[in-house]
Formats: sequence, structure tokens, C-alpha cells
Amino acid sequence: MPAATVSHRFRRLMRPSARIWLGLVAVWVLVAILAMAAAGEIARRQAQADMARQAEAAAALHAAVLRSELEKHRSLPVVLAQDPEVIAMLTAPTAASQGQVSAKLERLAGQTRAAAIYVLDASGVARAASNWRLPTSFVGSDYSFRPYFTGALKNGDAEFFALGTVSGRPGLYLARRLNDAAGAPLGVVVVKVEFDALEADWRTSGEPAYVADDRGVILVTSVPEWRFRSTAAIDPNRRRTILEGQTLGREALRPLPFSSPADGPPRLVRTAVDKGPATDWVSARAETATPGWTLHLLTPAANVIRTAVVNARAVAGLIVTLLAVGAAVLLRRRQLAAARAVAEEASRAELERRIDERTLELRTANTELNREIEERHRAEASREILREELVQATKLATLGQIAAGVAHEINQPVAAIHTHADTATVYLDRADEAGARRSLGRIADMTARIGAITDELRAFSRKSTLKASPVSPDAAIDGALLLMGGRLGESSIRIVRQDLAEVAVIAERVRLEQVILNLIQNAVEAMEEAETPTPTLSILVARRRRRIEIAVADNGPGVSPETAATLFTPFTTTKATGLGLGLVICRDIVAGFGGDLVLKPSGGGATFVISLKEA
Repeated sequence: MPAATVSHRFRRLMRPSARIWLGLVAVWVLVAILAMAAAGEIARRQAQADMARQAEAAAALHAAVLRSELEKHRSLPVVLAQDPEVIAMLTAPTAASQGQVSAKLERLAGQTRAAAIYVLDASGVARAASNWRLPTSFVGSDYSFRPYFTGALKNGDAEFFALGTVSGRPGLYLARRLNDAAGAPLGVVVVKVEFDALEADWRTSGEPAYVADDRGVILVTSVPEWRFRSTAAIDPNRRRTILEGQTLGREALRPLPFSSPADGPPRLVRTAVDKGPATDWVSARAETATPGWTLHLLTPAANVIRTAVVNARAVAGLIVTLLAVGAAVLLRRRQLAAARAVAEEASRAELERRIDERTLELRTANTELNREIEERHRAEASREILREELVQATKLATLGQIAAGVAHEINQPVAAIHTHADTATVYLDRADEAGARRSLGRIADMTARIGAITDELRAFSRKSTLKASPVSPDAAIDGALLLMGGRLGESSIRIVRQDLAEVAVIAERVRLEQVILNLIQNAVEAMEEAETPTPTLSILVARRRRRIEIAVADNGPGVSPETAATLFTPFTTTKATGLGLGLVICRDIVAGFGGDLVLKPSGGGATFVISLKEA
């Protein structure tokens, strides 16, 4: 297809329909408005329900803290009402007993954080008090008019919340009657509890809290201006009745600026706190352990509900927008798919042409690569053949070097055979059959020795197989020493061996023997050249971490650090006629067995260690 035709069809397909896009935008706006309105209302209700549960839990926690604080102080009047010192002081009051009891009450108030603890006699006069050292001491004051005193004398105990007549601070008075042995009343123990610390904790939480009694009067609150106000409007007659029993000002008992729920589930109220702007709060209530006392808690809800509504509307708008975008993408993809079909139709022919050209290039490159691989295989085979020939040449060169020693080894048995043959002839002439048999037996032994030497030479000179198998290190060492026996004897070298019985390594017998022979020959040459006074050759076999090590050591001049650094580098040698390939070939042979050949540092001489896998 011509390129101009394809370009024209492509541009025509890429022009969107204005009517379709306008309809899609209108549907998106309508659905988004409806979804955001519904999501906002659902989120508002859910947030209010969550805030109600949260407010109920927080109110229960505040009530538990208040209950714990009151229970701690309610035990004090009970204990003090049975204290022998207090009873004795009321029975026979003296200045000493009053001072002793006052000191005890002072310590007890400090330990329990009670605002005041004092003891009244049967007439209502304070005989001992925890604040006896202060200018505002209660000692000597008459409290017979206080409701907690009359209630305790009448009922045994009483609780009364009011302002202090001396301090003017609000608090809960816990009173308990003291009786003598006959059951007659001696007086009343009073503990005043102030809630400043508790109110401060409530204030720092950011959630206004207050406690109202059964008359609706607020007693304990984290908002100071709400104290002694009422949860609902109180008629004037009842207001005067309440004020008669309280030391409150005439401005007290005004209703709160909002309607506080008396019962039922938490609900939303709107009010201002601490002179701030009016906001929405969730009002919850919880019962306390004190009869008639109810704890109310206001949890801020405006920001939470507003945030929930905004987030829900945003999510709804985002979802609708994503759906609209998805619809637009699908519409656009249909247009693009049609355009791509036209473009692909034109590019397919071009692609096929390029594939044909590239296939031809790859076929040519593949042929060339195969040819190079074949040449590489031939080169590898040639290199392996040359390597084997070099190993064999090294073995034959070693045979030439040890030929003189082997000839000497063979010459001695031949001379001995000649002597024993002459001796056997003499024995036969004398008709000494036993002597002749002894001489012939020695001739047979010498012949066996010559055969062992020649067999070892023939085995050593043959090309070895490349297959590794279990080999006894001791057998390989014996073969090497047999071939070097003459040379060692001529040089008067002492042999020290330490074998490891019944041990086999993964190697090839002839090649391992060649490595050991090369190391022995190097040691002999080093000791001969240095003219070592007492030349000693040590061959030790040991096990090291599941590997077998064969150590060949001498007491010659050793290897210098400079030479040791390049010892296993080809064509590096310290011999005048050496090629520097012996140790390199030996290391390659050992590496072929999966082992290693290293020069081990030693105090004197040179120590080469062959490390092989144990079979």
C-alpha cells in the first residue's frame, strides 16, 4: 500500500468525534456529583457512629480513672475510724495526743495526696488535722453545721461535695463515724479529696469532661467555668434548696450553654469551650461508682466528620474520574487500534524484507562461526597432543638422567650373578649339591631384582592413560625410589619416610610417579650442587582435612623468595641447562587429578607438597 494512502487513513482515524466526547464529559460530571453527595452522607453517618463508639470508650476510661481515685481515698476514713491512737485521743484528748495524731494525719495526707484529713469530736470541733502546722489549720474549728458531720453521726458515714470554708477550694468530703467500746459515737474522721490533678489530666487530653450529681449540678470538670453549673435549667425553689446545703455563690447553678443528654446513646452537640468558637462535639456519658454521679465527656467531632466527608467525596470523585478516564482510554484505544492496523499493514512488508536480509546475514555468520569452532577444536586437540608429547619427552629426559644410576643398579646384580655362577660350578665339581642350590638361588634373586628395575623403567617410559583411579601413594613413592636408587646411593643421601597405611588417592600411577620422581631429582640435584654435608631426603604422607598430602623435603639450600614468586611460571629455572618446564608440567599433572602442588615455607631446604583427593 502506498505511504501517502496509509498516512491519510491514519490521520482520518485519529480525529475523535466531538459528540461522543461531549456526551462522555456530561455523564462524568453528573455521575460525579451524585456519587460525591451520596459518599459524603454515608461518610458523615459512619464518622458519627465511629465517634460515638470512641466517645463511649473514652468516657468509660475516664470513669474508671475517677473510680480508682475515689476508692483509694474511701479506704482512709474506714482505717482511721479503727485506729487506736485516734480513738484514744477522742476518748481523753490531750495536747500531746492531739499533736501525735495530727503528725500521723500529716504523713498520711502526704502519702495519699489527700487535700486534708482531720478528726472531729462528737460536738463537731476539730481535734486533729493534717494541716495543723499551717495558718489555715482546722484544729479548734467547729464543723458541726456541715452536712457531712451530721450525716456521718446519723448514718455512720457520709459524702458531701462543697467549697471549703477556709480554703474556698472545691472537694469531696468523705466522713466516717468513730464509736467507743460501748458503741456510743466519739466523733467523725473526715478526708477531703480535691480533683485538681485529675482535672488537669482531663484538660490535657483535649476532651472536655465533667461529673454531675443526681441533681444535675456539675462538681468535677476540666473546664473551670462550668463548675457548679447545671446540666439543665433549675426552678428557683429547687435552686434555693440546693444552695442552702452548699457554700456556693449566687452565680452558681446556671445551666450549661448546651443541652447535655441525661441518658441514651451519645449524640452530637454544638458549644464553645474555653472561649473558643462554637464547634460540634460528641457527648457521651458513663456511670461512676459514686451513687448519683455521672461522667460526661465531649469528644471533638467537627474536624473528624469534616475530614471524613471531604475524603469520601474526594475518593468518590476520583473513582468516577478513573472510570471516565477508563472509558475514554477504551474509546481512544479503539481508534488507535484501527490506526495501528493500517500502519501495520504497510510495515509488515517492510519487516518481512528486513527479516529476509537479516536471515541471510545470520546464516552467513553462523557458517563462519561453525568454521571457527571446528578450527578451535582442532587447535585444542593439537594442543592436548603436544602437551602429552611434552610430558612423554620430559619422562624420557628423566630416564636419560637416571640411566647411569640404573646401570649401576643393574651392574651390581650382574657381577653378583657371575660370581655365584662360578661358585655354583665349584660346588658341582665338589658334588656339593646344597652349596650349588644356594648359589643358584642367589642368582635367581639377583635376576628378579634386575627384572623389577627393568619393568619399572618400561612402565615409566610408556605413555600413561588419562583416566584417574585409586592409587596407593606408597606404591608410587616405591617406584620413584627404585628408579632413583642408584643416584641416591652414589650421593649417600639418607632417606626418611613416613607412610600412611591403606590409603589411596585419586590419580594415575605413572603420572603420579613421574611427579614424585621429578621432585626427588630436583632435591638430589639441589643438595649435590650445594654439597650438603649430611644430605637427607624426607618423604612424608599425611591426611589433612579429608585430603592426602605427599611432602617431599630436603635439607639443601632452599628456594629464594625471588625464585619462589615465579617458580611455577614456564621457562623459569635456576639450573644452567634447565628449561623451566618440569615443575610447570608437574603442577598441571596434579591439577588434572583435582589436586594441587605448592612450595611450602620451611626453616631450611625446600618442601614441596602434593595435595590429592582421598579415594
